[in-house]
Amino acid sequence: MLGERLRAQPARWLVTGSAGFIGSHLVQTLLGHGQTVVGLDNFATGHRRNVDEVRSLVTPGQWLRHRFVEADIRDLDACREACREIDFVLHQAALGSVPRSLANPVATNSTNVDGFLNMLVAARDAGVRRFVYAASSSTYGDHQALPKVEERIGRPLSPYAVSKLVNELYADVFARCYEFPSIGLRYFNVFGPRQDPEGAYAAVIPRWTRAMLLGEEVTINGDGESSRDFCYIDNAVQANLLAATSDEPAAVNQVYNVAVDGRTALNRLFEILRDALAEFRPEVGDVQAVHREFRVGDVRHSQADIGKARRLLGYRPSHRLEEGVRAAMPWYVSRFAVADEVS
Repeated sequence: MLGERLRAQPARWLVTGSAGFIGSHLVQTLLGHGQTVVGLDNFATGHRRNVDEVRSLVTPGQWLRHRFVEADIRDLDACREACREIDFVLHQAALGSVPRSLANPVATNSTNVDGFLNMLVAARDAGVRRFVYAASSSTYGDHQALPKVEERIGRPLSPYAVSKLVNELYADVFARCYEFPSIGLRYFNVFGPRQDPEGAYAAVIPRWTRAMLLGEEVTINGDGESSRDFCYIDNAVQANLLAATSDEPAAVNQVYNVAVDGRTALNRLFEILRDALAEFRPEVGDVQAVHREFRVGDVRHSQADIGKARRLLGYRPSHRLEEGVRAAMPWYVSRFAVADEVS
């Protein structure tokens, strides 16, 4: 139904962070549904290979409806140019990672706060119909009750969490002061193909998968009983498109959890990944993880209540954790096997 809605009403979309993990999937899906897409990225954390992969997966005709702009959201003029004649903005560009923000809070603030404000101003002045932005589950901070409900948050535990909370505050102020419509999506541990496995700030699923495939050490921070609500990329894409196109007035100027309302301990996650990989590489079945100290800034447990997104957006997750791992594993195996051979 969502695809039919898109195809029936072609529009012009701007996806910031389009060379990144989530952004590239949004571009691919939109092009596949006949939309015109402008992608913007400065390659600080995104990759040209993601843009190239999208091009290989859509038809030549669909790719002709795509234009890529290499620019930085910290440049207001670039934001204004990118927003010209755009109907919907899906703002994914950010410097992610709690550890990165602890190491360099100034860079995190510059991109995630100053850059976000630039995009809001540019989109408002361009008359964009709706601004959907990537919020974060880190906003819940030290609020310990589970599951997490949008209206109840705690104190931020990292500069990254502060930056994402500021995004929500700015979006709310723009709705009140300028009647500018926006929707924030608090992502919970999104994973899937194209998620970067390398570097100090890589997410846990691609990092562990790559390590097991290459025979490297798998490190679990803490006792492994910390838990997360892992969300497959298709669920995040669905939430973005629903948020942009919803015709329910009550759905706008809200923030929503994007997850599956599940909770998986890191020890159990390791077992799920190892078992899935063993189907491709039997030798992986004997791998054991190594435990290290807890990581500063991490929350102990996280699980989302997705009732609000179900009710107001019609959000229905298509993949739970095990289903998402099975769907993603062929890409992981292919990608990391190639990387191993090349190195």
